[in-house]
Amino acid sequence: MIPKVFQEVIDLGDGRSITIETGKLAKQADGSVVVRMGDSMLLATAVSARTANPGIDFLPLTVDYREKFAAAGRFPGGFFKREARPSDSEVLTMRLVDRVLRPLFPDDYHAETQVMIQLMSHDEEVMPDALAGLAASAALAVSDIPFYNLISEVRVARIDGKLVINPSKAQLELSDIDMMIGASLDSVAMVEGEMKEISEAEMVEAIKFAHEAIKVQIHAQLRLQEAFGKKEIRTYEGEVEDEEVYKKVKAAAYDKCYAIAQEASGKSERGEKFAAVKEEAKALFTEEEYAENADLSALVGKYFYKTNKEAVRNVILEKGIRLDGRKTTEIRPIWCETDYLPSVHGSSLFTRGETQALATVTLGTSREANQIDSPSEQGEEKFYLHYNFPPFSTGEAKPLRGTSRREVGHGNLAQRALKNMIPADCPYTIRIVSEVLESNGSSSMATVCAGTMALMDAGVQMIKPVSGIAMGLITDGEKFAVLSDILGDEDHLGDMDFKVTGTADGITACQMDIKIEGLRYDIMEQALGQARDGRLHILGKLTETIATPRADVKKHAPKIIMRTIPGNFIGALIGPGGKVIQELQKATGTTIVINEVDEQGVVEILGTDPDGIAAVLAKIDSIIFKPTVGESYEVKVIKMLDFGAVVEYTAAPGNEVLLHVSELAWERTENVADVVKMGDVFMVKYLGIDPKTRKEKVSKKALLPRPPREEKKENKKE
Repeated sequence: MIPKVFQEVIDLGDGRSITIETGKLAKQADGSVVVRMGDSMLLATAVSARTANPGIDFLPLTVDYREKFAAAGRFPGGFFKREARPSDSEVLTMRLVDRVLRPLFPDDYHAETQVMIQLMSHDEEVMPDALAGLAASAALAVSDIPFYNLISEVRVARIDGKLVINPSKAQLELSDIDMMIGASLDSVAMVEGEMKEISEAEMVEAIKFAHEAIKVQIHAQLRLQEAFGKKEIRTYEGEVEDEEVYKKVKAAAYDKCYAIAQEASGKSERGEKFAAVKEEAKALFTEEEYAENADLSALVGKYFYKTNKEAVRNVILEKGIRLDGRKTTEIRPIWCETDYLPSVHGSSLFTRGETQALATVTLGTSREANQIDSPSEQGEEKFYLHYNFPPFSTGEAKPLRGTSRREVGHGNLAQRALKNMIPADCPYTIRIVSEVLESNGSSSMATVCAGTMALMDAGVQMIKPVSGIAMGLITDGEKFAVLSDILGDEDHLGDMDFKVTGTADGITACQMDIKIEGLRYDIMEQALGQARDGRLHILGKLTETIATPRADVKKHAPKIIMRTIPGNFIGALIGPGGKVIQELQKATGTTIVINEVDEQGVVEILGTDPDGIAAVLAKIDSIIFKPTVGESYEVKVIKMLDFGAVVEYTAAPGNEVLLHVSELAWERTENVADVVKMGDVFMVKYLGIDPKTRKEKVSKKALLPRPPREEKKENKKE
């Protein structure tokens, strides 16, 4: 039987459209849709277990996004020719969708839930990550899973001053804004992107523009939901509640937590004090009560967390005092150091309060570029950043299970913050590694600051230094407090956290997560303005430590020299089977990379020894040396023959030519040694290719005065 298909069309207003379709594919999922834009097609499915697993007090939500190579008519790389673990770009898309969806599920819904999105057909003119949020929400919309507040996500760019929704790759290359915004009908929930030094007002304008486009997409989902037949939301067993237990815990703990929150204590000390109050709350109940009520222990823990959170928030809102005693606009003490590690190409240490990052910079050739090979994108990155967050940074012991999604996301944000400040003509491939050594509030922003200083310490001529700050917001609906340089605890109990990076002249990247509905734009604007003040304060601390980049790379760091040669000489420089280039690298201690660009050879020479680099340049000059007919060149005799001398161009060692005996002098020469000797250096004239021998011809006598004809006749008579 042919399935009944339901479809809605979203008009983007510029001739492009997006369609959402359900009823044809994956009908055993709780909800499934196909989203199409151009020839790009994404399948999104949503499935949730009917019951929650025992002991689970959170939402076990998995958002998975995969790009199938078949979608682009390509084979996966590698030995097995099969898609394996997700790429970094896929992980970043998963995070973008997860961060919008997760806060909008009911707080007491704890059933295992999976939202799976896959790219089934790829269009080079469409960037599929901008459609993933729409697809995920639409799949939930046609299901009976309790998800009441539909969302969508769009990419916004600005080209020649005009804002554009979901631009193509070609358009994005011309844009000075690349932002992803996720929102519901009434609230912006997530912002992430990079910019080329835009203002706070311009950023808010772009967010508002994107939100209007998102509203159109949500209304399309609602129409699809209505046409398909809105399913009755499933019933589920929510969390166990006990009002009497809550009242008892709050009465015993609130005032104590309120008092601790005012004491301006450190993370460890504060944690111990709150833990002691929690133990007192547990002691309110007898062993018999715990035995009779299996949920009591979990309830006490939950209600203590709720009470503690309320007390800390109220101290901030009512007294303007934060957990460590700072004012809302105050930045923690900062100290920095560069050139900390003696053997690396560049390093820096950035410490802000109880957050510390150690950054290193490594310089290399284009051979070290990060290769990108996915169905939707192929290319390479010559600047990339890796972020590591070991468990000891928070005083914990945990198993190490490879790079986490969080590490991928935080590293990507820091990379985007810095990348537009790397000069376009920088010859190096640059890798930054950030090791987070302590963490109590925004290690990603510490990474940006440490990365800036490490780049300047390495001698990378950054266009401008970049700093970053993490901000928070706490509001009760009427009163609100914007917090500069938030602690880890303030991040967890706040209503919004956002990170902003930039130079003295504008924003270069941002990441924002809003956990409440209906955040006013005036509050967002105030928060961004306060963030700018904090960011500039931190930037001042960085430039106090290292004001400008080093004039050159360090002595032990490799120097890179670029040389362009005609394309027809590439083979000669490489040699048969790579013999010439391999022997040259071995003899000079350098690394040589050759790339063909526009029928020219771009040669990269990387080495620490200037003499080695000079030797490579001399060899290249020798290989590509081509004398001009009629010009004069200095040569050196390197071999004596009966019929002439083999000479070498001094400007191009290794380039040899025969100077025939007949071209030594105007007089008849019986013995070559009478005119030149081994090692003699003199000038010759290049005559081109001899038509008889088809070999290059040079002449010494052509540069000598020609004897008068009378002299020649007298000589003959004698």
